[in-house]
Amino acid sequence: MIVDIQPGELIDQAAGLLDGGHRLALVSAQQEADGFTVVYLFAAAGPDRRTELRLRLAAAEPAVPSLAAISFPAGRFEREMRDLFGITPLGHPRPRRLVRHHHWPRGWYPMRADAGPTPAFGDPEGPYPFVTVEGPGVYEIPVGPVHAGLIEPGHFRFSVVGETILKLKARLWFVHKGIEKLFEGRTPAEGLPLAERVSGDTTVGHALAYCLAIEAATGTDVPQQAQRGRALLLELERLYNHVTDLGALCNDVAYGILHAHAGRVRERLLRINAQVTGHRLLRGGITLGGVTLRALPDPDDLAAIAADAAEIAALALGHTVVADRFTGTAILTTQAAHDLGTLGYVARASGLDRDARRDHPFVDLGDFPVATKIDGDVLARFQVRTDEIATSIDLINRLLGGASSSIAPSVGGSGSSGVGIAEGWRGTIVHRVQLETGGRLVRVKIVDPSFFNWPALPVALGGAIVPDFPLANKSFNLSYAGNDL
Repeated sequence: MIVDIQPGELIDQAAGLLDGGHRLALVSAQQEADGFTVVYLFAAAGPDRRTELRLRLAAAEPAVPSLAAISFPAGRFEREMRDLFGITPLGHPRPRRLVRHHHWPRGWYPMRADAGPTPAFGDPEGPYPFVTVEGPGVYEIPVGPVHAGLIEPGHFRFSVVGETILKLKARLWFVHKGIEKLFEGRTPAEGLPLAERVSGDTTVGHALAYCLAIEAATGTDVPQQAQRGRALLLELERLYNHVTDLGALCNDVAYGILHAHAGRVRERLLRINAQVTGHRLLRGGITLGGVTLRALPDPDDLAAIAADAAEIAALALGHTVVADRFTGTAILTTQAAHDLGTLGYVARASGLDRDARRDHPFVDLGDFPVATKIDGDVLARFQVRTDEIATSIDLINRLLGGASSSIAPSVGGSGSSGVGIAEGWRGTIVHRVQLETGGRLVRVKIVDPSFFNWPALPVALGGAIVPDFPLANKSFNLSYAGNDL
């Protein structure tokens, strides 16, 4: 449902939707010939409901009332919109920059049509205003932004007494790639490879959300067997990532042999991926209007993998050192998880029963258990992953009978918008697309679950000790690439 409103109506309309059980899933700005359009997407479950509040703003000094007082995620979306489009959130309690670092020039908004070439960078805002914690014995530990290995840049500043973390500030957006800008002017087919590469470990999740959005905008009916094939790929992606995380979490508490065994299982899953789609990370499987499958997984292989993963989890949790390190570490309470708008296994490990496979389905999966825990610690996030591995294998086995390569006869239509929602392995992914009259992409707005979950990591680490940071960070396993679009 799309509701056109005036800026003065925004707060009341948004508050009504939030009070009615909706969550703010996305805020998207778009420049028009005579000004700007801002869309607020609210989503709710039981049944699947989606409401867009749409505002028109004048070209000169565009501004909207801030929703930060009633929604923490809204405040971050507003700061992002201000940085990229120059739309001011009036009354925002913390209007400082979010995406544009302080060396970015003032008055340059890269998503605007008239942004032009990137101007010279300098230091117009001065150093980033980190909050300084003072007192006897307090000191700071800066980590990053450059890290070892292949990890993308991120800066973490710890204020510490002894080993206890008093405050952690995570600073991101060191590699803002301009992905949403790259979609502009492409055909839907040309945009799909870009969607697959938003975050390399989430090929299926982002490609699926993008295709669902395009199909919604063009009124394309996807064959049921193709939707089942898509769901199968989504679970294969969840499997190899969750298995990888089980091993990595064990490795962070020095249980290296289980890390090695998880790597062995991961390799089996990657080889299955290659058989199914021709690519170890499942690229090329999701297509506009359907899915392309070269083969289907062998149920016997899946059963062996399920047994392997269960044994790794049991060995880990049966070890007293592992259980001690996991239990009570980096607790994210249910209230904090709700207030911050967390998604995926981070939310479910803190007691929030959220899963887009059930809440915003694109195919009927029947009844399946949504794994939740209430303790919100590293142990809970490990257990949720373990439970989801078993559920994913069960779902794949259910889907095998009716999944096959199939593509809708055509993906047509133009001049409209569409939303796609998919439960990626990290959590709910949302894409919103706008097509021009000729069918090309005018705007693609992407929301990876990491955008919602990054603010929860410093909250969970309050009162933890510095040596637990790598373990806690891995238990969240957030994407820099999905956040730093």
